[in-house]
Amino acid sequence: MTAPAPLPEKTEPPAPDDVPAPQPKPDVKEPEAPAPEQPPAPPTEPAKPERSKPEPAESMQGPPLPPGGLKSPQPPAEDDKPPAEQTLEEQHLTIEPESDADHAECTAALQALGVVFKDTPRIDDGNGCGIDKPIIVSEPLPGIKLKPEATIRCPTALALARWIKESVIPAAAAALPEQGRITSVNQATAYMCRLRNNGETGKISEHARGNAIDIASFHFEKGEDVAVRSRREDPTLTGAFQRTVSAAGCLYFTTVLDPESDAAHETHFHLDVIERKGGYRYCH
Repeated sequence: MTAPAPLPEKTEPPAPDDVPAPQPKPDVKEPEAPAPEQPPAPPTEPAKPERSKPEPAESMQGPPLPPGGLKSPQPPAEDDKPPAEQTLEEQHLTIEPESDADHAECTAALQALGVVFKDTPRIDDGNGCGIDKPIIVSEPLPGIKLKPEATIRCPTALALARWIKESVIPAAAAALPEQGRITSVNQATAYMCRLRNNGETGKISEHARGNAIDIASFHFEKGEDVAVRSRREDPTLTGAFQRTVSAAGCLYFTTVLDPESDAAHETHFHLDVIERKGGYRYCH
């Protein structure tokens, strides 16, 4: 009966051996709980006010409009509408100015190609619709009429002339030699003050800035006109001609929309020279 008594006595001495082990534990508890009573820990005290400083700064921004986060101090768009839902009047757009030097260089290039055009006074139809230095083009190349004549910017006219000379005429000669040369290009829309696709809201059309022209058909010396229409499955040389000039348009214009793009362009090519970052082009 005396043997079990010493056993608990032997378990008691290891307890002091465990005393140094819990010493690191207070080290873990010190950063978790503030200890202002300990004088030798001044570095922990300044660290705490530093953490509390950003809290009032954020709270000063948050309370006025908490759901808006960092963007809350910014005023909302007019009538709380995003730009895509605003009318032309609500967007408060302005006409983009053109430099005299750039315009002179462009018109000189037109004259070198034989384009028949004339200058016309500045157009300002309000709401950002207009052209700073418009021209009226009657012949995009010598001997080829533009019907009806088109009021556009010079860069649009230059792209049109180069496209016809370098791509449309060679493609027509290869695909439709029996129809002779092209005598006129029929356009559906040049300058027009409106939004894209004639919408009531949304972005302004490039037609409203003189940057766009819609081509509806090509007239030849002989045979029927080649009207622009859906020709994706057209196995004829006429279909090949249209697909060729549509694809080539992206070499000269930054936007090319053809009848395969959508219902709004099923009867014409939409060609424009809008400037995009990085030289990006949209061709469909």
